[in-house]
Parts: sequence; C-alpha cells; structure tokens
Amino acid sequence: MPEPASCPFTGTGSPDARGGVIALDPLVGDLAGEGAALRAAGPLAPVELPGGVRVWAVTHHAEARRLLTDSRLVKDIGHWAAWRRGEIPETWPLIGLADPGPSMLTFDGPEHRRLRTLTAQALTPRRVAAMRPRIEEITRGLLDDLQASADAEGRVDLKSAFAYPLPMAVIGDLVGVDTGRIPRLRTLFDGFFSSVTPGEDVQAIIAELGALFGAIVAEKRRSPGDDLTSALLAAAEGGDSLSDEEIIATVQVLITAGHETTISLIVSAVRALLTHPDQLALVLSGEVSWEAAIEETLRWDAPTTHVLIRFATEDMEVGGTVLAQGDAVIIAYGAIGRDERQHGPDAERFDVTRTPTRHLSFGHGPHVCPGAPLSRLEALVALPALFERFPGLSLAVDPSRLRNKPAVTQNELYELPVRLR
Repeated sequence: MPEPASCPFTGTGSPDARGGVIALDPLVGDLAGEGAALRAAGPLAPVELPGGVRVWAVTHHAEARRLLTDSRLVKDIGHWAAWRRGEIPETWPLIGLADPGPSMLTFDGPEHRRLRTLTAQALTPRRVAAMRPRIEEITRGLLDDLQASADAEGRVDLKSAFAYPLPMAVIGDLVGVDTGRIPRLRTLFDGFFSSVTPGEDVQAIIAELGALFGAIVAEKRRSPGDDLTSALLAAAEGGDSLSDEEIIATVQVLITAGHETTISLIVSAVRALLTHPDQLALVLSGEVSWEAAIEETLRWDAPTTHVLIRFATEDMEVGGTVLAQGDAVIIAYGAIGRDERQHGPDAERFDVTRTPTRHLSFGHGPHVCPGAPLSRLEALVALPALFERFPGLSLAVDPSRLRNKPAVTQNELYELPVRLR
C-alpha cells in the first residue's frame, strides 16, 4: 500500500496546546476520532487547516442546516479578512478549493442562480433517469474488466478498477471530455486535493487544470456535441451573459465534484458493508433497500469531509460563540454525519435500518450539490451489480490497513483491495 508523502504538519485530530484550536491532520490518520473531537468542541469549533490557516468549523447538524441557508455567509473570498490582509499565500495548498474561479461554487444570490440554472437544466430528474442505461452499460463493462484484471487469488483494487472509472466515464459523457484526457486529470486532481502538495507546485497544478479545461471548451466551440459544455456555449451565444472564464470554471467544478463524491460513496459503501456483514445480509436479502444502504453510507461516512469556505459579512452568533465579520467558516460534513443530537446515541454505528436517515452530506440550501441525484443513481446501479456479480466479495486486507489519502476536504482511500471470490 502506498505511503503518504512526508509533511511538516502533525495534526492529531484533538485540541492542541494553542488555545484549544483543533489542528486538522493533513495526513487524515484518524478521521472518526477527529470528527468526534470536532463535535465535542462545537457547534462552532476553532480549527487550523494545513498551512497554519485558522478558520471556524461548523460541527453540529442543526447549526449547519441553519447556516447553509443564512445569506450572511457568502462564498466570495473578497469578504475574508485574512485574505484582504494578505495573510493567505497563493502557495497555500488549499487555495484552489478556497478560490476556484467564477463559477456557481463561488457566487451567491442572482449570479449563483444564473449559473446554477444552466447546469440544473442538464441534471433534471428526467435527464438523470435517462442516463441509467448508459450507467448500466459502463458498469457491466467494468465488472467484466474487473474479473479479467484480478490476480490468481481473485484480488484487485476495487477503487482504481471500478469506483474511479465509473463516475469519471459518466461525468465525461455528460460534460464532453475525451477519454484520453482522463489519466492526466487523475494525476492533477490528486495534487489539487492533496493537503501536502508542495507550495511551489500548487499554482502549476491550478494553471495546468485551467489550460486543460480551457482546451476542452475550445474544442466544443469548434465541434459542439450533445453535452453540457456545448450547451453552456450555446447559452452564451444565445444571449445569456456567460463569459468564457465562467464556462471554463463551471466545467471544472462539474468534472471535479462530479467524480470525487461518487468514487468515495462507492468505496465507502463497499467497505462499510463488507465490515458489517449483518448489515450486508439485510440488504442482499431484500429486507433493506439499496437506497437505504446508500443513505446510511452518506451519513456515516460522508464523501466530503470539510467544505471550504464561507465568509461572514457581519458579526453572527453561533451556539454561544460570536463569528466575527470577515471570519472564515468550513462545514465539517464528516463530523456532522455522526452528530448524536440529530441521529441519536448510536450515531457512531453503521445501521442500514436507521429511519429516517436525514443527513447533510450533499449540502443544504442554495449550494446543495446539483449532481446529488446522479451520484445516488450511479451508486444504486453499481453496488447491487457488483455484489450480484461477485457474491463472495470480501476485503483482501485487514480493515485497519485501509488508509485515507492526505486530503482534509475529501474522504478518499488510497485503495480498496478486495477478493472477488
């Protein structure tokens, strides 16, 4: 199993000696323990991100649900006091996630609605449902390849051979990305999300991603197709006030978010079910639906650990703490999913019979993930097909050896070694 890169930060997931501030572990060594420490310090906990950047983390369900609809918290980095004071360097490892360009991810109000409406038109429930045959086709092909690529003992890395290529192929079809670009995109995304990417590499990765997505948009302008990028270009030509910069940033957001979340969802669901055989039996018997298993996975092991960043436009009171104007806030979805105040005293337990499983793992309010229905559909197709094809599926390593990649925003394993038989 690959070793994480060395790193000068040593966060432990528990309050450090600097005034009770929780230093988030850039190596993500104990995600569950860190989430518990955040909840105990919440609902608004002071945290330190990799690179020594201090922000607040919202760690309880009720407060997060309220704040995600509070117009006093905005996405415009210009409201961040530390940014205005020049305290956040361009080489900060997470700068690309804090300031990802002019897209629906960074706008609020009318500008956000303008960009989100164009995207939502490609992700209506009817259009998502119409994608099911294609998702099933991709899934069947990957399952065939999975069996062929296993070693003599039936072992294979389920993440790289199944959980990664499925959503990448689906979002590639939707947005219009040539499959030849996928290997390079994978390398760039690894560096983009990593909390330990060297500072001097951060801007180079951001620049190459921008150039790559710019090339995709240019290709679609020359040769339009039946895809979302072409639709955005057509909307701009039809009178919608979309700049090339906005189109490029929107395409980048869609591809980035459109595959990362689903990879983690599929991997986490398989890991949870294989390490809880009683829960898997309930699902395979039909006593509990796959939909319920997917929702419990989203709650218990959220694909996105922390979402960066929102900024207070005025002083706000949150759980007895004053969030000052200009302060930065992250939403700790990984911690929130196991909030006992929302999910009961057994919130730490994976239980597919939990009813109802109301969580915030795809967000809430105006910025709720527009691709959530597509991600759920991909998991709903992939998971039952996987277990039907390989009913003897099991982990090929002890669960304690499964390690997260060094990304404080993502819940992503290096690999998921399994035996198919």
